[in-house]
Amino acid sequence: MSPTETVSTTKREIEVEIPAQDVARETDSLVQKYQKLARIPGFRKGHAPASIIRRQFAEDLKTEVAETLVPRYFRREAEKQGLTPISQPRVTDLHIHDGEPLRFKASFEVMPEVPVEGYKELRADKPEITVSDEEIQQALDSVREQHATYDPVEGRTLADGDYAQAGVEGKPKDSENAAEQPVRMDEVLIEIGGKNTVQEFSANLRGAGAGEERVFDVVYPEDAPDKRLAGKTMVYTVKIQAIKQKRLPELDDAFAKELGEFENLEQVRKQIRENMEGERRHTAEREAKDKLVAELVKRNDFEVPESLIERQIDVRLERGLRALAAQGMKVEDLKKMDFARLRGGQRDQALAEVKASLLLERVAELEKIEVSDAEVDQEVQGLAKQARQSEEAVRARLNEEGGVERIRARIRSEKTLELLYRQSA
Repeated sequence: MSPTETVSTTKREIEVEIPAQDVARETDSLVQKYQKLARIPGFRKGHAPASIIRRQFAEDLKTEVAETLVPRYFRREAEKQGLTPISQPRVTDLHIHDGEPLRFKASFEVMPEVPVEGYKELRADKPEITVSDEEIQQALDSVREQHATYDPVEGRTLADGDYAQAGVEGKPKDSENAAEQPVRMDEVLIEIGGKNTVQEFSANLRGAGAGEERVFDVVYPEDAPDKRLAGKTMVYTVKIQAIKQKRLPELDDAFAKELGEFENLEQVRKQIRENMEGERRHTAEREAKDKLVAELVKRNDFEVPESLIERQIDVRLERGLRALAAQGMKVEDLKKMDFARLRGGQRDQALAEVKASLLLERVAELEKIEVSDAEVDQEVQGLAKQARQSEEAVRARLNEEGGVERIRARIRSEKTLELLYRQSA
C-alpha cells in the first residue's frame, strides 16, 4: 500500500491493495452461496459444480467481492493512516482479476485543520437600550385599539370616521380568465376616510345607508402591495349591513385590571417598558453576535470540505422549501423551480455558515466548553412539550435521527458564542 497522497488540505487519496488470498476466500464464500441458490440447466438446485458457477457468474462474483471488500479495507487503511473520512469515498482504478490482489484508489475528504486566531480580541457594539415615554404611549394606544368595541348607529348615513359593516365581492373587470376566483368577504368593517382604507371605498360608500348596495371600480397600480391585484381593475359590489362607530376604552386603572394581573395603569406601563427593553436587548445581542461570527470568519481563512458545503446547501434549501410549502405553494410549482440555480445562489452563505460552525467548535475545544446531559435533557423536554408527546417518544426519534447529538452541538455552539459576546465588552 502506498503512502497517502495529499491533494489539498481537505482532500485525500489512498491506494489500497487487498491480498489475493483474502479475495480468493471471499470469492469461494460467494461461490458456495451461489451454488445453493442458482438454477443451472442440467443440474439439480444446489449441485452445480463450482467451476460452472465461477464461469457463468464471473462478473456478478467480481461485483459482489468488490462491494464487500472495498469498504472494509478502505476503512481499515484510513484508520491505519490516521484519517477520518467525512465524505463517501470515490473509488477509481479498480483492478480485480482472478488470482491477483484487488487494488483500487479511493479519494475522500477529511476535516481541515481549523486555525482560530484573534477570537479573544473580538469586540462587539453594545448600544444603550432605551424606550421613550412616547413609545410606551403608542403601545398603550395599540392595546386600546385591540379592545375597541363597535356600537351601531341608527338614523343616518355613513360619514368619515364611521365603520361600514358590509359584505364585499370583487371581480376582475373584463377578465378573459373565466376560472379566476372573485374576492369575497361576507362581513368586514370598512373605516370611511381611514388612512388604510382604499380611497375609492371611502368615496363610494360615504353617504350610503344601512341596506344599500354600491358598485364601483378600483384601479390598482402596478406596484400594489398585494401582487394578486397589481395592475388590475376590480369591480366591487358592497352591501352595507350596518353603520357602526368605534368606541375605545378609557385609559384608567379599571382598564388595566381587564388586561391581566395589574392593579393600576402604571403597572401596565412598567410591563410594556420591560417587554420592549427586553425585545430590543435581545435584538441588539443577536445582531452583535452575528457581527462577531462574521468577523471571526473574516479573520480565519481555511479550506472547507466540499461535502460539508453541499450538506449545508441541502439544509438551507429544505428549510426554504418548507417555508414556501407552509405559505401555500403547490407541489407542482415547487417541482418547476430551477434547483441548480437555487443551489448556486445558496453557496456563499452556506460556506460562511460551515466556516462559522467549525470555528466555534474549535473555540469550544480551546476554551473547554462542554454541554451537560441535564442541558440536553431540558431541551428534549421542551421539544416533547411543544410536540405534545412523551419525552421517551421524542428521545427515541431523536436517537434514530442523530438529533440528540445535534442538540448537544447546537447548545455548545450557543454557549461558545455567549462566551465571545461576554468577553467582547
